[in-house]
Amino acid sequence: MLFNRKSKKQSNKKSPAPSYDPETQRPVLRCSICTGEQVAGFKDIRTGAFEEITLIRDDRELREFMETYGIDKMTKEY
Repeated sequence: MLFNRKSKKQSNKKSPAPSYDPETQRPVLRCSICTGEQVAGFKDIRTGAFEEITLIRDDRELREFMETYGIDKMTKEY
């Protein structure tokens, strides 16, 4: 019996990309000053709520995130 484990078939599937509305959201890269951890996501322009999308470990992952959503530039928040 498997507990909290995905089979190989499930782990290879990519989940659909969450929707991104450039009129109400802006792309943001949140960076930790202490640990250096970076999280890419979208910030609601009106409420300031941040929606985490993915952990960024290197430049390749950042490029993939930007290509997926058609983003040219992102702002960094600390």
